[in-house]
Amino acid sequence: MLKKLKRRVKTIITKPFKKPRKPHKPPNTKSPSPSASPSPPDSPKLEPEPPPTMEPQHSKKLPTFPFLFPKAQSTVLPDPSLFFAPSLLSSPLPTNSFFQNFTLKAGDQPEYIHPYLIKSSLSSLSVSYPSRFHNPSFIYQVFNADLIISASNNTEPSSRKSHIISSYSDLSVTLDMPSANFRFFLVRGSPFLTCSIVNNTPVSISTIHAILSCDANNSLTKYTIKLNNNQTWFLYSSSPISLSQNDVSLLTSDGFTGIIRIAVLPDFDPQYQSILDRFSSCYPVSGDAVFTKPFCLEYKFQKKGWGDLLMLAHPLHLNMLSIDDSDVSVLEDFKYKSIDGDLVGVVGDSWVLKPHSVSITWHSINGNREESYDEIISALSKDVKALNSTPITTNSSYFYGKLIARAARLALIAEEVSFPDVIPAIRKYLRETIEPWLDGTFNGNGFLYDGKWGGIVTKQGSLDSGADFGFGVYNDHHYHLGYFLYAIAVLVKIDPVWGRKYRPQAYSLMADFMNLGRRENSNYPRLRCFDLYKLHSWAGGLTEFADGRNQESTSEAVNAYYSAALMGLAYGDTHLVAIGSTLTAMEIQAAQTWWHIREEDTLYDNDFTRENRVVGVLWANKRDSGLWFAPPDWRECRLGIQLLPLSPISEVLFSEVGFVRQLVNWTLPALGREGVGEGWKGFVYSLEGIYDKDSALQKIRNLNGYDDGNSLTNLLWWIHSRGEVEEEECSGGGKFCWFGHYCH
Repeated sequence: MLKKLKRRVKTIITKPFKKPRKPHKPPNTKSPSPSASPSPPDSPKLEPEPPPTMEPQHSKKLPTFPFLFPKAQSTVLPDPSLFFAPSLLSSPLPTNSFFQNFTLKAGDQPEYIHPYLIKSSLSSLSVSYPSRFHNPSFIYQVFNADLIISASNNTEPSSRKSHIISSYSDLSVTLDMPSANFRFFLVRGSPFLTCSIVNNTPVSISTIHAILSCDANNSLTKYTIKLNNNQTWFLYSSSPISLSQNDVSLLTSDGFTGIIRIAVLPDFDPQYQSILDRFSSCYPVSGDAVFTKPFCLEYKFQKKGWGDLLMLAHPLHLNMLSIDDSDVSVLEDFKYKSIDGDLVGVVGDSWVLKPHSVSITWHSINGNREESYDEIISALSKDVKALNSTPITTNSSYFYGKLIARAARLALIAEEVSFPDVIPAIRKYLRETIEPWLDGTFNGNGFLYDGKWGGIVTKQGSLDSGADFGFGVYNDHHYHLGYFLYAIAVLVKIDPVWGRKYRPQAYSLMADFMNLGRRENSNYPRLRCFDLYKLHSWAGGLTEFADGRNQESTSEAVNAYYSAALMGLAYGDTHLVAIGSTLTAMEIQAAQTWWHIREEDTLYDNDFTRENRVVGVLWANKRDSGLWFAPPDWRECRLGIQLLPLSPISEVLFSEVGFVRQLVNWTLPALGREGVGEGWKGFVYSLEGIYDKDSALQKIRNLNGYDDGNSLTNLLWWIHSRGEVEEEECSGGGKFCWFGHYCH
């Protein structure tokens, strides 16, 4: 161990000072003339350091009119005016938010506002503390209308819309029901459902269960409601309210004005009731998430009432919560059940979350040994030669993006193995394939700007909601655009002059899913895909789902923010590097928390954990072993869709060697099934190479096909860059941040 430590310290100290190797020439390889590769111009100068907060600062230096793609005339997008207040319609609107179901069709599908499922329908709101159904194939939370809150005197016709979204923030949404005089503050992680009632409105509380008892305190400001499903609910009011039981499932009151708060008793422990009583008078009305510095996110809840604020944290929150930097107290024994793991009480209105630091690098972390160069360069030369002989024929924004990102990988591998001779050909190829999408000359598809919701759509997607995997209804934006950003970042790196010319278009693509603005002076909503409470992305777009938002490929989400950070490196934009790195780090930890399932994990139910090493599609309200494109027993697809595209950041995503071994062993038997694609095998062997390099290398050499976003060059680069690892040292991503060696 001491020798390994000395060797590691020596590497850290000496690596930055080693002289660059001379370009490597493979045996029997004819190199182009030096004149074919002109020297690149000076790199763009670094921009000024960002201000203390990483949130965008409006400045006179910013362009007044940022680039927009041509205007779209979409025939498939829903009308946002049905549910958003008129004051919100002039700004870009969320298309993948935690409350998206409230904005689609009738607006009556439930959403999971931890710890409750909330459903709005016909000027009433139903709240459910969900039970959970599970088997080896899936887990989902069951919605039952445990309590339904409505106005007793509401005579509005049922054809009216059920609610209006009057405001929203990173961590909350406010639902108004004008016909009932109700305003619901739905703040994520609140153990209370909070409703503001005006105009002396009679209140009705009903349930699908039987009410066994409804007991009030002396001041008529707290009611204990016991149901026949073994649930106990508390109703707190800011002033006396007189509830009477009309029948077995209905409570009504006379007119009431003020605040009502409702909470379920999560356990029969008397301590739980005293905690809810203690914090019932302070309620949150909204919550913002602020990027204060790299690898740091602060929650700031706006509260009313008196006393301290009680909220709930999921397991990833607790893993990232910095007690030293937060004025909070964790109530470890106060817990609510959730599909995401136990939700634990946190007292305080300002949380500081710090994910593991991750350094964004162009090349592999450990590099390749020189003795492996010949094999990699041999494959590289063939793959580069094939670029022009096999032109891109797809007009799909997703598959096209994968192909140009695949080509860009070849340029970075060429740099890493000191073989720059092929870079001019790759540069020419990337120019010719990327420019048509940026200047609008691509035949058959292209990017357009939709002003209705505020975002980029494709020509195909604006006319067909199923085209480009739903890109025209804002599905999978970070996947598609992440591939484009990767290719653009590499091209900017190797061709800074081109980068300066197309910087406006590049930043427009990035801003579509990475904008940090809060609606003012922006063409895009704030962080279109990234969920600032769950700390990972969603992919579902403007499609109504009974189980809420969903995401299949965590690795493609990681790739999106990683690629944005790379683009920041290429342009010398420290702010973009910081934001991209931070989102990459959080997406990785979320994937490792909720998608990766270790044999010893207890987060999910035993039967599901026993049969699965990775989630297929993760929903807000469900965990599914199946994929959108494959059944559960196609395990190689499940592994592959959580790994592709294979790049340097993949090493951080799959840094836990013990889990990787479990995942590969779980997957390998599936490769014996008839018809398994060679491309999927390549991803399985890639992960096997983390702990068994020789075996994986032999299998990769025998492949006769590759995923369309992968190549033999990329697979060989990956395997040969695997170093010696010790399983117990490889959990967590913090060790992959280089400045961690120097700054603490």
